[in-house]
Parts: sequence; C-alpha cells; structure tokens
Amino acid sequence: MRVFTLTEAARPDAIRNRPDAHWFVVGTVCVGAFMGQLDASIVTLAFPALRKEFHASIGSVEWVALAYLLTLIATVPAIGRLADVAGRKLLYVYGFVVFSLASVACGLAPNLVSLDVLRVVQAIGAAMLQANSVALITLAMPRGMLGRGIGVQGAAQAVGLALGPTVGGLLVGLGGWRLIFFVNAPVGLIGTVAGWFLLPRTRDRAAPAPFDWLGLALFAPAVTMLLLALSQAEHSAALSTVVVGLLAAAALLAVLFVRRQLTTPAPMIDPALFRRTAFSAGIGSGLLSYFLLFGVLFVTPFFLEAHHHLQPGAAGLALTTLPVGLATVAPLAGRAADRLGARPLTVAGMLLSAVALVGLSVGRNQLWAVVVALGVAGLGLGLFTPANNAAIMGTVPSYQAGSAGGILNMTRGVGTALGVAVIALVYSAAAGPSGTLSIAGSSRGFAVAAGVLAVVAVAAAAVSARRPPTAIS
Repeated sequence: MRVFTLTEAARPDAIRNRPDAHWFVVGTVCVGAFMGQLDASIVTLAFPALRKEFHASIGSVEWVALAYLLTLIATVPAIGRLADVAGRKLLYVYGFVVFSLASVACGLAPNLVSLDVLRVVQAIGAAMLQANSVALITLAMPRGMLGRGIGVQGAAQAVGLALGPTVGGLLVGLGGWRLIFFVNAPVGLIGTVAGWFLLPRTRDRAAPAPFDWLGLALFAPAVTMLLLALSQAEHSAALSTVVVGLLAAAALLAVLFVRRQLTTPAPMIDPALFRRTAFSAGIGSGLLSYFLLFGVLFVTPFFLEAHHHLQPGAAGLALTTLPVGLATVAPLAGRAADRLGARPLTVAGMLLSAVALVGLSVGRNQLWAVVVALGVAGLGLGLFTPANNAAIMGTVPSYQAGSAGGILNMTRGVGTALGVAVIALVYSAAAGPSGTLSIAGSSRGFAVAAGVLAVVAVAAAAVSARRPPTAIS
C-alpha cells in the first residue's frame, strides 16, 4: 500500500463482489460518525483543565471550541464540492489522516494559541469526513435501502454523543485534558485502514470547474461574524454597538454570497439544489432539528445542577437518555422511511419532540419527569433524523452527492451553533441577573428555553410537511 497517493485504490475483489458490500461502507462511515460526535461532546469537559493549566479566561478557552466549529461550518460545503470532482473516497480517507494527526498534535500543544491553530487543522480533517460520509452511504446502498443505511449512521452518531461526557470525564480524570485528543488516534487509524480497503472508488464525478474562492471568502466571514455576534450578545445586558455591527456585517456578506452563488457559473453551493422542494424542506427542517437537539443538550445540565443539585456526572447521565432514545429508534426509522417515505416520519418525529419539550417545561420540578421527557425528545429526533437525511440525499444526482452532503453537514454545524447561542441568550435573559445560579431563576429560565425549543420543533414539523409524499429512492 502506498503511503501517499492521489489515486483512489480499488477494493479487494473479496469485498467488492460480496452481496453485502454496501454494509462495509456503512460500517466504515460509522467509525467517522462515532468519532466526530464523541469529539464534539467530549472537548467541552476539558475547558476547566485548560483554564487552570494555561491561566486563561473563559473567553479565551471558548475559542478552542469556536475555532473548530467556525472552520467546520465554513469549509464543509466547499470540501463537499471538491470531493465530487477529486473523489469522495480520496478525501474521506485523507480526512481520517488529517483529523488523527491534528488530534495528536492538539494533545501535545504547548499553549492555548497553538491549540486553537491545531483545532482549525483538526476541523478541516473533520470537514473532509463529514462532507463525504452521507454521500458514500447514498451511493453505496441498493435502491430502497438508503433510509436504513443512514439510520445506522445516525445511531452511531447518537452513541458517540451519549458516551462523550462519560468518556471525557474518565479521560480527564485519568490523565488530564490531553488524553481527550490522544484517544482519536487509534480510532482514526482504524478508520483510515477501513476506508482504504472497504470504500468503493468514485464512479460519478462532477465536471472539473474553477473553485469559487470568492464565494468562500464571503461565506466564511459571514458565518464567523454571526456566531461572534451571538456569543458577544450572550455576555451583554443589551445590544451593544459591536453586536449590531457584527450582525449588519454578517447580513451584508450573506447577501453578497447569495448573489455570487446565483451569478457565478461554478458556485460553491449550487442554488439549483434548493429549487427541489424535497431538498430545501429537508435542509430547513434539519437545521431546526439540530438547533433543538443542541439547545437541549446545552441548557439542561445548567438546570439540573442549579435546580436539582446534581453533580456534573449525574447530570450528564440523566442527559444521556436523549441520545440513547435517538440511537434506539434511528435504525428502525431509517428502515420505515424506505417504505413510507420521509414526510410522515419527519412530521411525527418533530411533533413528538414538541410534546416532550412541553412536558420538559411543565414537569421540570420532578427529576423523573425531566429524564422521561428527554428520552421522548430523543425518540422524536430518532424518527426525524435518518428519514430527513435520506430524503435530502435521495433528491440529488450522484455526481452532486458530495455537495449535498457538505450542505447537509454545514446545516448541522450552523444549527448546533445557533441552538447553543440562542438558547443561552433565552435562558440567561429569562433567569434574570444572576438568576441562573438560583433555584427560582434557573427554573424560570429553563421553562422559557424549553418553550422556545417546542416552538422550534413545531416549525420544523411544518417545514417537513412541505416535502412531497414520495418514497425515498
């Protein structure tokens, strides 16, 4: 096996000729899906240790997460577009290499600045994985089985998300914050080898075209300024000049970006994809679902610790009922989506999540009610996610699978960032000055936050209802 190559290696005949070869593709992609979500939920546990070791402020430490998230959101659609031309297997395998090496380098970082820079490199590797993951499954699964393949991937993501707090706490306790980065190395090695031998070569490539560097130059700072504005607003009692300026700049850049995509012959994000109702409805409702998921995951631990006096470990354990519910239902929902189509499952899933969030708000004073409501919300998201992702990918031609996968994962990043930022604002505002630390304030803030998220879930159901009632191809 050559160490470096720009040519995709063929699978061994013993793999390629198997009737179940598509499940080897799903299994390989699940390694990356698991690792990505584990890393997303594990790194926040290192923040206190980072503050202590580097004598840094909370704002400085937040950039360890923010640098990663901003880079991922800004680059994943562009990498998806590149993968359609250069090869999806090629970028996926090298994504494992980049992510794993950058993770080891993060664990060796001598200071906070170098850690931030290395997190940018790590995010580029993650974007190479995420932009191609759903596309590889889409092109490998036989007709009528796309939903179940994406359902299994969704379960792997949920398991990674559920295990993150537990594994992170254990690793930080055993060997400090550096271990949470080193743990990615063996998983990345497994993924690299599996990808090389088990993933098929790219058959349907997009025609080579000049890359839209101007589009990327507009898109990346637009997203950055929006998230910085929300982050700044979280720490301000009122809208400041800085926040308003950042929002105005983000809006202007967004308008220029959309205009660029509509006029250039080789756009970074093809506007023609959004002319398909099934695609645009899936992307819109998917963004809202990630807003909901990560809004709940962010705000609930604060409430459990302040109102129910749970220790962080116990709060994390209570919170795992949500991803466990998602992981339990996702494979079954994916199989059902192949037969029923996406619309009934996505609408029902979001409405079930809305009911759970209302229950979370009303029953917040009883710990058992909170745990049950979180589990029901997970069931709703498990119904929604695989069906929605399969429907999105089922609407695009094979040569645009990477582009569609990049857009899909970009919405996950944007939804995650908006969910955390907006719900943090809502919770803090409703709790009142210093109210997040009191029982009454935390209860009031959590009730309002859960109510807002219930509205978001209903909106996602309404958007999902716009999709055509057709089976997933």
